[in-house]
Amino acid sequence: MRLHDLSPRHGAKRPRKRIGRGEASGQGKTSGRGHKGQMSRSGGKNRIGFEGGQMPLVRRLPKRGFSNAAHRISYLPVNVTALNQFKDATEVTLEDLKKAGLTNGTTDRIKILGQGEISRKLIVNAHSFSESAKAQIEGKGGECRVITRNPAKKESTQKV
Repeated sequence: MRLHDLSPRHGAKRPRKRIGRGEASGQGKTSGRGHKGQMSRSGGKNRIGFEGGQMPLVRRLPKRGFSNAAHRISYLPVNVTALNQFKDATEVTLEDLKKAGLTNGTTDRIKILGQGEISRKLIVNAHSFSESAKAQIEGKGGECRVITRNPAKKESTQKV
């Protein structure tokens, strides 16, 4: 089989409906739009959820509850095992984590989690640390620095 032998499956391509071409075509006169009314006119359309003047379903239903989704702080997780790819006694920054491909996501906050084992002494900068990750990093002689967001300054780091 070659490229010129390929064709669509039978029934996949249908000829377009030729409307308004006389009564014999079956789509003449009103062109499949029925008689009168908004939808028979050119430019006649309704917005989504419009129910012909009736109170729409979205407005009929009671509004209850509160969602905290807009205020939630989300973090990108990075396990301590992934930090083993950095050289011993180096400072790991957010840029380093991004270059290594460990932080690909929509949020820009990073949390170091304690899954796995760390085998190097590192100074790690992140927005948050789990207790187990902090214990492992400091157990190898490393340091955990929390990045805090300050509206006056861009970002600052402090030792935990």
